[in-house]
Formats: sequence, structure tokens, C-alpha cells
Amino acid sequence: MSDLLQYGGPVLWLQAILAFLAIVYIIERFLYFHSVRVNVADFLLGISNHLRRKAFAEAIHESDRLPGPVGRVAHSVLIRHHMERKDLSVIADEAVCIEVPRIEKNLRALLGIALIAPLAGMLGTALGLMDVFTEVNEAEGEIAYASLAEGIFQSLVTTAAGLCIATCAYIFYLTMLGKAKRVLYRLQRTGIEVVNLIVDARTSSEIVSFRAEVEAQQEKQQESRSGES
Repeated sequence: MSDLLQYGGPVLWLQAILAFLAIVYIIERFLYFHSVRVNVADFLLGISNHLRRKAFAEAIHESDRLPGPVGRVAHSVLIRHHMERKDLSVIADEAVCIEVPRIEKNLRALLGIALIAPLAGMLGTALGLMDVFTEVNEAEGEIAYASLAEGIFQSLVTTAAGLCIATCAYIFYLTMLGKAKRVLYRLQRTGIEVVNLIVDARTSSEIVSFRAEVEAQQEKQQESRSGES
């Protein structure tokens, strides 16, 4: 390993720094996405139970206790439950937009490393080849061929390192991007469902259940039959 660092020169040290930053960003993103994991279906079920009883205070408290973006989006909508549906939808969209920078944090930096690492490798290769041909011009015979072979090997080290770093960084970037999109989808679903639950809770007193309607029709039929008899 020490020989490779010596062969690569300062460009390889730059690539080592890029690799270290990529590892830091990947670990940070993994920890973040692990911390925001939540069962949205169970959370919405608990909220719906409170809203059916018009217990808005309990619903707000439950959303406030849930850490992460899902709880914050639901809380932003629930504390303004007295507003109209259109305004609640706007508030839900704004709450989701506020969470986007946190969800996408360090993803562009990881993509930047995936793009810069191979370019740095090509730079190291070009600089190494320039030094090689300079030495070859000053040497003669077998010494020139030996210097050429050794110099080409040294210059290709940075290219190989750059490609390895870029490949790994881009794979993890795509993985993190997929996780970010799934979190964003859960936030949008949470906002829409909470708005619908609030609106349904307001009009629940005006809704007649199907069972009650059937029982009422049966009672009318029995009364009409008894009147005919």
C-alpha cells in the first residue's frame, strides 16, 4: 500500500481524501435513513383513531412524539386542523418541501466525488506520463525501456484508484437516492392522508353508516307490513 501511495504521488493522496469523504458521507446517510425509519401505516392508524373521536389534541401529541420527518409533517398539518382543505394541502406540501434538504443532504457531494475521482486519476496519469517521457528522453537503450515501463505502471495507479472510488461512490449514491425517494414518498403520503383524515373527522357527524341505513329501512318495512295487516 505504501508503494502505491509513493507511485501515485500527490494525486493519489487527493484521491485518498476523496475516498475518506465518501465513506463519511455514506455512513452519515445510512445513520440518517435508519433513524427516520417508521411504519407509516401504523402511525396513520393511530392518528385516525384520535381524529374519529375528534381528539385533535391527542393526535397532535402523538405526532409530536414521533421523531423524524413523518412526525413533523403530520404535526404541521394537525396544529392547523381548523383551516380549509385547500390550505391544509398547501401546508402539507410546504412541510414536505422543508424536509427535502435534510433528506438529500450530502447526496450531491457523493455524486461529485464519483465524478471527480476518475478525472483526478486521469490527471495523475497524464502528469506521470509527462515525467516518464521526460526521463526517457534523457536515458538510452534498455534503461529507457525500463524507465518507460515503470513510469507507465506508476501513472496508471491513479487511474485505477480513481475508477474504484468513482464506482463505489456512484453505487452508494444510487442506493441513497433510492432511499431518499422512498422517504419522500412516505412524507407525501402522510401529508395527504392526514389532510383527508381531518376533513373526514369534520364531516363524520353528517355521515350515516350503511348498517344504520339498512336497519332504518327494515324498520320501515316492518311498520308498513304491520299497518297492512
